[in-house]
Amino acid sequence: MLNVPSQSFPAAGSQQRVAPAGQSRNKVALKPGHSLLDWIRLTKSGRDLTGLRGRLIEVTEEELKKHNTRNDCWTCIRGMVYNVSAYMDFHPGGEEELMRAAGIDSTELFDQVHRWVNYESMLKECLVGRMAVKPSPALQAQTEKMESAHMNGLSVPPPSRQEPLSAPLPAKDHRPRYDWFQTDGTVNIIVYTKRKIPSAGCSVVDLQGDTLRVEMLLGGMSYLLYWRLSSEVQGRVDVQTSHTVGKVQVCLHKSVKDKWMKVGQPLEHHDTFIQCKDRELFYRECVLVSKSDVTHDTQVLCLQLPPGSHMQVPVGRHVYLKTSLQGTDVVKPYTPVDQSLIPSSQSSAEMGSDLNLMIKLYPDGLLTSHLASLPIGSSLSVGGPEGSFSMRILHDVTHLYMLAAGTGFTPMARLIRLALQDLTSIRKIKLMFFNRQERDILWCSQLDELCTKEERFEVEYVLSEPTDSWKGRRGRIDACMLQNFLERPEKAKCLVCVCGPAKFTELAVQLVRQLDFSEEEIHIFQG
Repeated sequence: MLNVPSQSFPAAGSQQRVAPAGQSRNKVALKPGHSLLDWIRLTKSGRDLTGLRGRLIEVTEEELKKHNTRNDCWTCIRGMVYNVSAYMDFHPGGEEELMRAAGIDSTELFDQVHRWVNYESMLKECLVGRMAVKPSPALQAQTEKMESAHMNGLSVPPPSRQEPLSAPLPAKDHRPRYDWFQTDGTVNIIVYTKRKIPSAGCSVVDLQGDTLRVEMLLGGMSYLLYWRLSSEVQGRVDVQTSHTVGKVQVCLHKSVKDKWMKVGQPLEHHDTFIQCKDRELFYRECVLVSKSDVTHDTQVLCLQLPPGSHMQVPVGRHVYLKTSLQGTDVVKPYTPVDQSLIPSSQSSAEMGSDLNLMIKLYPDGLLTSHLASLPIGSSLSVGGPEGSFSMRILHDVTHLYMLAAGTGFTPMARLIRLALQDLTSIRKIKLMFFNRQERDILWCSQLDELCTKEERFEVEYVLSEPTDSWKGRRGRIDACMLQNFLERPEKAKCLVCVCGPAKFTELAVQLVRQLDFSEEEIHIFQG
């Protein structure tokens, strides 16, 4: 848990992480009785997992370094020290991965791999105490703001970095700006992003009670506006996006037709422009409105955002589902899909009120088995969006190739649609889709229909365990099939996107490099 794949995207088996080429995680087979559910049971058994019999102590740096062995392993995350010795056999990345955090402050390491994990909940029974460090004067102010926050009776220490200073700010004239105006019945906030916005959008708006949060996801950067509103408003927002000029207008509806002197009182991190990875996750409660079968073990879950929320998830980004199971928060990332692969004038992502998540249901999966039995009308917390995919890598691309295995198809789905609908520079879009059996192919009929309607699009299926009647390609990914698939016409600019389980991804990238594709021509949605 403390040391999983590179980047802030999730576990290696999830097929929906984004990471630089060549960085992958080897997921280990856990021993029987060592699942996440078994870990939750252990933490509630009353067993002393800290070795301190309930005492909480202040830990010096020298003391932390002493606890760096397999059976005595402490680590520090954001100023809190945990004894993770008991977690060794439960860690999906294996003992070797977890030991990289032994005896050190692993905050940066943790954030690099998947900061979305709710480690406070997972490790609360492993809490040893707080690091005995003296905060800098700049951070002391933040400590005072957080006096009321406690964990097992300890005040939560200030974060190791101040969010607005975590990344160099762009030049002033490249930063987005905002303005506002009002009518008798409305308050309107206008954000000028100073760049063209993709058709899928980039705005995330949350009106929760008397607070308004407006976030613009612009490449790898996040622009945030955050207020406690001056007066009461109705519980809905309207959002209009002018894609070509990069303008977003958020309209609030006044409950009382009075004059506002200002939008409201700025809250923490208001009007900041920082890297997306440094922005804290924000959750809102969504309602499950429908489930539809895709294959025998995969469904699309449609979640409706609350009336005060509007979410445009950029292509290549993911969201997080969070639910409480047996008193522990379980969080998993999923890449949204549109309702259909077939391009239309308006997608569900552009509408911003619904989220469609294509989820493979594992009978022994703690979260997915819960989702499978979840009745319509139930609530789920949705965090994000997040992810490092940038539209810049598609600039001037003429040939887009995709290698996907299993649910590694999900980030490709919106990418295909985007390329066909908006990117006229792309002359050829080709997908090679790897599965075990024919019944496992996601959206097979839609992919076939797309081939007949769109001259630019081709799909090739490869099955590792086909029936005798299968007439398509058989086997696993190899150099021969890729050499024929990855054409490189003269003066073409190519991009190869890869997503699937870790071993598939590692081999696919290795084979693509052997065909003389450069690092800039390969993008991994790490699986």
